[in-house]
Amino acid sequence: MSPRRMLSVAGEVLAIVVVVALVAGQALGYPVLLGFVETGSMEPTLNPGDGFVAIPTAIDGDVEEGDVIVFRAEQIQGGGLTTHRIVGETERGYVTRGDANPFTDQDGNEPPVKDAQIVAKAWQVGGSVVVIPHLGTAVMGLQSAVTDTQRTLASVTGSRSLLGTQGLTYLLLGLSVLLYLFDLFVTDGTDRDRSRSRSRDRGLSSRVIVAGLAALIVLTATASMVVPAGTQEFGVVSADFDSKNPTIIRQGTAESLTYRVPNAGVVPVVVYLTPASEGVETTPERLRVPGRSSANATLTLSAPPETGYYRRYVSEYRYLAVLPPSVIDACYRVHPWLPIFVVDAVIGVPFYLFGMSLVGSGRLRSRSRSRDGVSTLRRLLRRYG
Repeated sequence: MSPRRMLSVAGEVLAIVVVVALVAGQALGYPVLLGFVETGSMEPTLNPGDGFVAIPTAIDGDVEEGDVIVFRAEQIQGGGLTTHRIVGETERGYVTRGDANPFTDQDGNEPPVKDAQIVAKAWQVGGSVVVIPHLGTAVMGLQSAVTDTQRTLASVTGSRSLLGTQGLTYLLLGLSVLLYLFDLFVTDGTDRDRSRSRSRDRGLSSRVIVAGLAALIVLTATASMVVPAGTQEFGVVSADFDSKNPTIIRQGTAESLTYRVPNAGVVPVVVYLTPASEGVETTPERLRVPGRSSANATLTLSAPPETGYYRRYVSEYRYLAVLPPSVIDACYRVHPWLPIFVVDAVIGVPFYLFGMSLVGSGRLRSRSRSRDGVSTLRRLLRRYG
């Protein structure tokens, strides 16, 4: 392979990684590999619209003073993901501040940030954040255009399934199919004489098309496991009196409440409930929830001897039950993300192999056809029809 071809392939791979990371981040609700800021609170480190490399805390959860983190705020701008720097640490959590702000978030109404709230940290080299200029500006512009398109199509068709992440998947799949059909029928026979002189190795590889469709399936499966999961917060009041409210607990005692785990999909899921802070116990720790159903667990929340308001966290991990429970257990004990990768492989690899068995390993060419002018689709119809 020539150096020019190697650079071209590397550029294509980089573009695919960027697109997949951004789409996955939008689907999962937090940055995956790439993030960006929308406001000027982190100037001059990050200007509005600048991007950065985001390392999920599930991969590297070791944060310290000086790190720029992405966390789920409770009060800042009404709550939601916020990108600020850790400037201190107390017994109750981390103290954070935007580089452009004269005061810390905790000087306002934001409580100290707990580890369970942190979803990612910005990659730093030599103490400086690696900045990707204008990444967020481009993403927000593209996101706005895609959202407008989804709303228009949903309005024309009267289907709400074209909205949100699910609708984005449908649009990408539909666009792929339309482009392929255009290649087969609209350009069939066009410039045939000229195309016969072209090299047979030109055109879009069928492996790329099948791999793209497999990636869409895997992305959908990943979203179905990650989006409904996450970390849940419970506010506990340690009081010097008894109450019927299960989150108002007499100091130094504990109360139990029911934790409902729904499954809106048709595939059963295996759910793990793990305490993400002190003062929490879960029973059972693992649940199997059938499709279109729900299951209940019991949370036991403890109040410290000192009166006051305290936050308790429970992390929920869920996986499609396409593997034996023992395999999921073994993978989960290694790392909570490992079952997701294994499930994605179990779904994506057979889909890819099946697709390749149908279309073959050649190239799909918009101009270059076989000598008898017969398209790939027609050959498939002859073969399997």
